[in-house]
Amino acid sequence: MRMKSIAFFNNKGGVGKTSLVYHLAWIYAKLDYNVLVADLDPQAKLTTMFLSDDELEALWNASDTIYGSLQPLLSGTGDVTMPKLVEPTAGLSLVAGDLRLSTAEDQLASQWLDCLDGKERAFRVLAAIWRALRVIADHVQADLVLLDVSPILDALNRAVWVAADHVVVPVAPDLHSTQGVSNLGLTLRQWRREWEERRRRNPVEDLALPHGAHPVGYVVLPHAVRLDQPVQAQVRWMARIPNAYRCHVLHEDVASAPLTATDDKHRLATLRHFRILMPLAREARKPMFHLKPADGALGGHTRAVADCHADFRDLAREIARRCDVPRPSA
Repeated sequence: MRMKSIAFFNNKGGVGKTSLVYHLAWIYAKLDYNVLVADLDPQAKLTTMFLSDDELEALWNASDTIYGSLQPLLSGTGDVTMPKLVEPTAGLSLVAGDLRLSTAEDQLASQWLDCLDGKERAFRVLAAIWRALRVIADHVQADLVLLDVSPILDALNRAVWVAADHVVVPVAPDLHSTQGVSNLGLTLRQWRREWEERRRRNPVEDLALPHGAHPVGYVVLPHAVRLDQPVQAQVRWMARIPNAYRCHVLHEDVASAPLTATDDKHRLATLRHFRILMPLAREARKPMFHLKPADGALGGHTRAVADCHADFRDLAREIARRCDVPRPSA
């Protein structure tokens, strides 16, 4: 069974998406998957969670990033190339992000239009991220690829959507994030219609093209709790998430009785807010569930570390199950 790629995407920033991808990458490696994580957000925030400024600067100077992999094709001088990968731990490889990735925006937008005229180069450019990820994933024999993207509904993220197999939607229980689900759903459906139309105009019979991503579910991301219950201000927004996802992302009829996040089959998980661990994890430059007493995870923090590990382990397994990613031992 071929490798699967999963993009994590919401139109609302600040919901904890990048931290989610970071921790899932580590947990998949801990579960013995070969996982490739690609930072496709031009702000490269995911990369800075793995690397120091000096390490990142060296990669930027050498163009050993996702932008460096795409640049020969974008400039018309060659094809996608193999960048230098970072391996934070066994089974985990990182394709570093790059601020210069945003410079591809105009070309990706214009090539989207050129596809309607059946221009071969337009299809090659729009599928460049997909082909680059396949080359890199084959190199490391990845079981799955995790894609972190910006919250902007732009031509770059449209090309990422084209390249991915699945989309997971991180959502926080608040007004802005719920509205982000609505915006994202409408846009994803539009991208699918437009890409299907363009695929039919592919002028080269043997030019392989991706099909675009399908939504696999949503994750309710860190919410405050009191006595193991969400704070009251968030309760009503949590109640709106299921129907917002079904209506706008899946385009389903939601005239029936409203669901709760607990009952919704499209909910992958509801994660707790491990706010006491995050500052320690940032200081130690490691995931929260790897914190030790030497990192300051003492007393009650020890229980929180174990709970955090269990939450991310269960979520990782559920995403793998729904995306039909076989277990490493299979």
